[in-house]
Amino acid sequence: MADYNIPQISTGDILRDNIARGTDLGKAAKGLMDQGQLVPDEIVNDMVGARLIQSDVEHGYILDGYPRTLGQAEWLDAYLSSTAVGGPSETVLPLVAVNIRVDETELLRRITGRRICSTCKHIYNIYSKPPKREGTCDFDGSPLLHRSDDTEAAFTERMKAYNTLTAPVIDHYSRQGRFREVDGEQPVEQVTAAIESALKQLRRAGA
Repeated sequence: MADYNIPQISTGDILRDNIARGTDLGKAAKGLMDQGQLVPDEIVNDMVGARLIQSDVEHGYILDGYPRTLGQAEWLDAYLSSTAVGGPSETVLPLVAVNIRVDETELLRRITGRRICSTCKHIYNIYSKPPKREGTCDFDGSPLLHRSDDTEAAFTERMKAYNTLTAPVIDHYSRQGRFREVDGEQPVEQVTAAIESALKQLRRAGA
């Protein structure tokens, strides 16, 4: 996040980068992601562990879309308690989790309508934030891409995976007093403010 000078670490972005470069990880992940299925925990955990030893996480980071399973959450807790990330492990603040809640119908519109500039990566939505010219980026004129996993079929599988595998992650952090939820259907500025407020509340509570 630019305002806080800390990196946003998206496991999905890392996986898609590997897919674009044709790495072994990318080849293994592509078929699963296109079907809306989750990549196995051991692959994602290794990827996150490798990212969290880089120097830019010294002052903090945001994990986007991770952990998605209880196994990943438990692995991350163990990793952070035993590894010096940005200094001695006893000085590292506990990880806190915020869930951005959005109705399934709205989620479907956001996902199937998403388009991404092939050059600058600016994100559009054909329903709520369309480009001025269909299929073309407003900023650099590059073609817009529709991700292969941004389909209704893949969305349905993602929601099944969420209800089965990701919902227990919420219970995990809730039991530890390290979880808050915000309304993701508000304007962006209000969602941002709600997330910042939730983080402050969690830190004041000692999380």
